[in-house]
This record gives sequence, C-alpha cells and structure tokens, in this order.
Amino acid sequence: MPQAPQHSDPLPGFCRDCLTPAGAGRRCAMCGSPRLIRHREIGELTLAHVDCDAFYATVEKRDNPELADKPVIIGGGKRGVVSTCCYIARINGVRSAMPMFKALDACPDAVVIKPDMEKYARVGREVRRMMEELTPLVQPISIDEAFLDLAGTERLHKDTPARTLARFAARVEAEIGISLSVGLSYCKFLAKVASDLDKPRGFSVIGKQEALDFLKPRPVTMIWGVGKAFGATLERDGIRTIGQLQTMELTALMRSYGVMGKRLYHLARGEGDRTVHPNEGAKSVSAETTFNHDLSEAKDLVPVLRRLSEKVSARLKASGIAGQTVVLKLKTGDFKSRTRNIKLEDPTVLADRVFRTGLHLLEKELGGERFRLIGIGVSDLTDAARADPPDLVDPAAARRAVAESAIDKVRQKFGRDILETGYTFGTSRKTKQAEED
Repeated sequence: MPQAPQHSDPLPGFCRDCLTPAGAGRRCAMCGSPRLIRHREIGELTLAHVDCDAFYATVEKRDNPELADKPVIIGGGKRGVVSTCCYIARINGVRSAMPMFKALDACPDAVVIKPDMEKYARVGREVRRMMEELTPLVQPISIDEAFLDLAGTERLHKDTPARTLARFAARVEAEIGISLSVGLSYCKFLAKVASDLDKPRGFSVIGKQEALDFLKPRPVTMIWGVGKAFGATLERDGIRTIGQLQTMELTALMRSYGVMGKRLYHLARGEGDRTVHPNEGAKSVSAETTFNHDLSEAKDLVPVLRRLSEKVSARLKASGIAGQTVVLKLKTGDFKSRTRNIKLEDPTVLADRVFRTGLHLLEKELGGERFRLIGIGVSDLTDAARADPPDLVDPAAARRAVAESAIDKVRQKFGRDILETGYTFGTSRKTKQAEED
C-alpha cells in the first residue's frame, strides 16, 4: 500500500478492527491487531472503490464451511472457463477466465462448483443496500463492486469517510459473512487501483501527493481501457510504463492514439474528473453456457437457449430492470466468436420475449456449423416499469406473459426446477450432459 515518507510524528490513521487511533507501533495499542492503516491524507479523501473478495467463491465457502481450507473454483466442466476462484486456488496458479482443463492441471485438488447466479445476485443486493446506507452516491459496476462518494457524510456518520468505510467492511463480514477490500483516493481510477493492492480484506489509500510517484513504475496496462491488444500496440511503440507516458506531450499522444491518447495523458498523471453516478450500473445482463461437446442441431441448442433466457429474465426481474436490445452470442468449435442483436420496440423482462428474439437470431446461424458456446443477454437497460406494454400485434403474447408470471410464482415457492416449459421438457440426456454454466 502506498505510504508517504515517515516523519518523527506518526502519520494519521487508525486500527481497522477497533477504530482506535494508530500510534507509532506496529500493532494497535488497544486490541493488539496488526491491521493499522496510516496515511498523510486519510482524513481528507472521500472517493472509494469497494470490491468483494473472490465473491462467488467466498459466498460458497460461507454457505459450506467444509470448503473453508480447500481450493474452490467457480466454473463449468472441462471445456468451460474459470468464473472466479478462491485465494487458495490462486496461489496454485488458477486465474479467472482460464480454461478449466488448465485450472485443474494447476490445482487438481480443487473443488469445482457451478455458478449460482441467483444466489450471488441476492448477496450482492444485500451488500448494495448497506452501501446505500453510507451515501446516496453509489455507482455499481458489477454484481460485487461499486464506487462510493462519501463527501459530505461526516455529519451523518459522525466520522471521516475512511473510518466509516472500515466500519462498513467489518459490518459486512459480521452480518453477511463475506469479506471485501476498500480503495480510497481522490479519483475513481486510483480508487479502483487501490482496492486491488492488498486483497483480501484490504484497505489501501492513494493520495494526491504520491500519485505521480506511485504510477511511474506501473505497467501501462494498469490504465483503464488499455487491454491486451492496445497494450501490445504501446509496447511495439516502446511504451511499457506509465512513467514513460508522464514524459510525453498531450499533442504527441493524441496524434498517435487519438482520443485514447488524451486518456493516457491524464490518467498517467493521476488526473481524473469522472464523478460517481448512481444510475450508471451494469450495461447488460446475460447468461451463457459452454458445451462439453460441440453442438450444431436446433433440437440440442434451442432448449439451452430457452433455459438461458429464463436465467436472464430472472435476473432482470430480481433487479427491477429491463433490456431493449437482445444479444445472441455464439462461439464456434475453432473459438471464433460471433454476436447478433435486435433492438425491440419496447424494453422487456420476459423470458418469452428474450427467447423468441434469440431464437430468431439463432435460426439464421444454423446450417451445420458446430458451436462450443451459446449465450443470450440484453443491453440498453432501463427501469422495469417501462417494460412490456400490451402487444397489439401479437395478442397471444399477453397470455404467455400471464403464464410466465404464474410459473415465476411457483418457482419462487418450490424452486426453479419444479417446472419446465415445452421447449426444455424432455431435453435429451446427451444435451443436458453437454451443458455447463
């Protein structure tokens, strides 16, 4: 964690376990905890990024204490990829997005669990509600992380934002049973960077006075928007560190990289003016499945598409949001991806509309080609109150919507597997074995 140079007087700070002001020692004088946080600017900074630690795996370990000391991988079968994994598995070389066969080679003793997105979404909402008790300025960027701006909350909480966040982290552990890491800074970019510095159960601070020195030796890929492809372009141009960008003129960067050059110039100097927008949440909701064996026939693919559409619908309804663009994702046996989309007349939360639109897109792609992955999702998200007005063109749609509502109520009471639709009922054992979430 970045620290300002030591002075004769100890830097301001506190114990993250009991909130006692930190003295000069390595442990808290009150409770003996080593979890002391000190920083010259700790009482002034208000912008935070909060990120749950190995979220899916941590929730599974919470719900099954027998997994506490075991490596856990959340993902599919041998042809799927790792969604996430616990820190024990990471020590053994497992990483998110790694193919499952490589993950199991690296960590053969790992316990593999299929994702339970409904459960994770439910826990995520619990954490979100607790965030919103701290400040109305909460901007979620995924199911398990968000930006928070606590400026002006000192009177409400009778404490500094830093101590309020430490108290919040402890409350999440006590009441929800999962851990999280906090990054505190003066801009969103560095708050996000800080939250990754000391995981798990971390609390890191990056202040204005140290920003340039902190960023100087870091790789350019740390900057938002610099992925593998753009990072390779910068490396070919001889730019590997953020410090190199700090020596370059704005005009030169924009001449070489356009709008992204301006972004590189400002973020390399720790200059970020993007504010926290509570209404800017997830950009899309989707579900996908990788198969153990490539599939090409409609009789195998359509039931999977229906089940995935139902998952997407359930997440939309649970979150109170709707999507207006339906997106179909396919990946061929040679790993080439293709996406197709249609914008609907009105937003929807209905599995029926998501599925029928996705089926229309899928039918155009069928013709003997084999697929190793299929996914369906919606984008252009909006409030669910605007979703699914009466369909004057298709009167049967209203009946299907009523039937779907009835099915939802039964599933909420007895579980999702209690009812199947005609598209999924009697699905061949071969197809079900070929699926993995």
